[in-house]
Amino acid sequence: MSENGKSFGFTGKLGFVLATAGSAVGLGNLWRFPYLAEQYGGGAFILIYVILAITFGFTLMIAEVTIGRKTGKSCLEAFGSIDKKWKWVGWLAALVPAIIVPYYCVIGGWVTKYFVEYATGNGSEVNTSFFLGFMTCDLPGLFDNPVVWFIIFTIMVAAVVIVGVDKGIERVSKILMPLLLILLIITTIFALSMDGAMDGLSYYLVPKVEDISAGTFLGAVGQLFYSMSLAMGITITYGAYMKKDVDIEKSVRSVSLIDTGVALLAGLMIVPAVIAIGEPGNKGVGLMFMTLPKVFEAMPAGEFVAALFFLLVIFAALTSAISLMETLVYVLMDKAKMQRIPASILVFVFTIALGLLSCLGFGPLGDVFLLKEGMTFLDFFDFISNSILMPIVAALTCLFIGFVVGPKFITDEVESSGSFKSKKMFIVLVKWICPIALVLILLTGLLDFFDIFKI
Repeated sequence: MSENGKSFGFTGKLGFVLATAGSAVGLGNLWRFPYLAEQYGGGAFILIYVILAITFGFTLMIAEVTIGRKTGKSCLEAFGSIDKKWKWVGWLAALVPAIIVPYYCVIGGWVTKYFVEYATGNGSEVNTSFFLGFMTCDLPGLFDNPVVWFIIFTIMVAAVVIVGVDKGIERVSKILMPLLLILLIITTIFALSMDGAMDGLSYYLVPKVEDISAGTFLGAVGQLFYSMSLAMGITITYGAYMKKDVDIEKSVRSVSLIDTGVALLAGLMIVPAVIAIGEPGNKGVGLMFMTLPKVFEAMPAGEFVAALFFLLVIFAALTSAISLMETLVYVLMDKAKMQRIPASILVFVFTIALGLLSCLGFGPLGDVFLLKEGMTFLDFFDFISNSILMPIVAALTCLFIGFVVGPKFITDEVESSGSFKSKKMFIVLVKWICPIALVLILLTGLLDFFDIFKI
């Protein structure tokens, strides 16, 4: 790998693990995982999720990282460099981060605004009406406009990407990931100190047979898919940056453990607290920006804990957004032979332009609905990327490895830098179980979305 005539990439296993874990650990872990855990029965969801993380998620990540390292290409070029007939899969994979990063930066801007409110002592003003006014652009001040915070957050992301892999992404990840884990543990301890939190803890950790259903299984698979940054070109890109002497299996296992651990800790922090204040059932944006402020208000030193929490979420959102933007930048560098700085500026401009639709979709563009009544631009981009493109790309990747190039293509590369203890499990999963599960996710998600079959 070379950039401007110089070798570049992650300096070793630690750099790869922390950067890839930083990509995987994001908003999906800190708000999507907790609300799904609460929605699908707590302990039952956790049990299924952990089993899937060490099998399904591990398999897909091994496949993508190895494709990246073996080809040394971006997701756009990797498939075509192996088999020209499959080049179009790379285009699909590259399309996913192009759709996600603009609206992801919009939500990152919301989180940044909340951190500033709590950090400056204005937490008492943060409530449901405040968020609705902010999101719909109805608040009067310049710094109460979501567009301003969207641009600020996007600038932070682009600044790291412009610096590059070892000086930017790896260095930032080495600082932010450990700090993120420390802040998460501190905030969890505060949350569990609330009156009634122990009842929520029991709900969160103890599985009940009656809560295990098809919906629980599909919810866990979908969350795993979203959480581990699979089928969006990121792990292929980061695999291309991995040195040839780094043990792939051990590295991917470490990333999987960090990602799953953060998700479990986030649920441990949020679910018991939400149940303690008697407001379960609120999900997505509502959980983080409307329900959680009530949790913080009920806590001892609530404003301090809230500031810590939103700082934590900023770190998680930054590392994930950096990986999304880096994937697009590397596509331009690899395909169009652009230098890093102009490629980064071009992606930044694209992110702002497309992100404005999501940012204004709750305010000035709030009457524009896509696909069905009530679907905003942000909802639309999220649905297209997570419920349609990602399952398709992942299923095609499995079929490509299982039946076009053969699993040996992957296993030989993994074994070139270490043992592959999970080799037999990988072959069975990548050829049969993962493709079938991914097709089920795609079909079930579509049927549920269009109200044909509700899970």
